[in-house]
Order: sequence, then structure tokens, then C-alpha cells
Amino acid sequence: MTLPRISYAAYGFALTIIIVDQLTKAWVLARLGTTDLALIPDGFRLLDIWPPYLRFTYLLNDGVSFGLFGGGAMRWILSVFSLVVAGALAWWATRADRRLLITAIGLVMGGALGNVIDRIRFGGVVDFIDFSGTGLFPWVFNVADSAITIGVILLIVDAFLSERDAREVGVANEKS
Repeated sequence: MTLPRISYAAYGFALTIIIVDQLTKAWVLARLGTTDLALIPDGFRLLDIWPPYLRFTYLLNDGVSFGLFGGGAMRWILSVFSLVVAGALAWWATRADRRLLITAIGLVMGGALGNVIDRIRFGGVVDFIDFSGTGLFPWVFNVADSAITIGVILLIVDAFLSERDAREVGVANEKS
């Protein structure tokens, strides 16, 4: 099977996200000075970037968003689920023909795989980007989470734009 050239862009975005995500997490672990994450308490402050608004604060999240559904077998259930989602997105990328859609697919796929790597290695996802000092955003997250969020937003934007384009084509066909 020959893949459309544009599909490779989605895989490139995904690979870039995985690499950047894992490099930033490796930096966090290096700052902690240990790979035994059980020794590090959640909420350990690594670095004040722009106090009090932006800090790097270590947190091991064994659940999904906001720590929901964490612990025990959920590590493996969430890992399998993320791998299935990434596989479906990889397949979708072979059929996508719009740049925005390809970008969105790549971001979500890369973010999902970046977090799966953590779940398998550490039993949870290493989070560290902390905007809680703003009073508006209390959660700690990482590069993979950011990629997933941006990717989902782009998927929604692409859906609206595609729907609008389809309506405009329909209107143009009715006029002719």
C-alpha cells in the first residue's frame, strides 16, 4: 500500500511531539536527581519560571485528565486505550487530505504516544508545567497534554471549516 505524501506529515508531527515531550520529561527527571519516582513527592517545585504564574512542579499523574480514574490496572487500560486511539489516528492520517486535519491528527497521536511511554515506564504520566499561580488554571500538565489539547481544538476547527466548505459547494451547485 502506498501512503499519500501528506500522511507522512502527520507521522512527522507525532514523532516531533514524542521527542520534545520525552526530552522535556528527561530534563525534569534529571532535575529531580533520581529515576525512582517513588522518592519524589508530588508537588515538588523544580523551578520558578515566572513567579507566581508559571512554575515547573513535578507531579506523577496515574489517571487521566485531572487525575481521574487513576491507580492499579488503570495504567494498562489507559495505555491500551491510548495505543488503540493512536492506531486509529495513524490509519485516519492515510485518508486525510487537509493540512489542518493532518496537523491535528499528528498532534493528538504524538501526545497520546508520549503519555503511553510514561505510563509504561513509570506507572503514570510525568507532569510539570504549572500555571496554578494564575488562579485560573489549577492543573499541572506536560508537552504531550498540550499537543493533545491543541490537536483536539484543531480537529474541531477543521470539522467546522469542512462543513462550511461543503455548504458553500452545495450552494454553488444549486445556483448553477
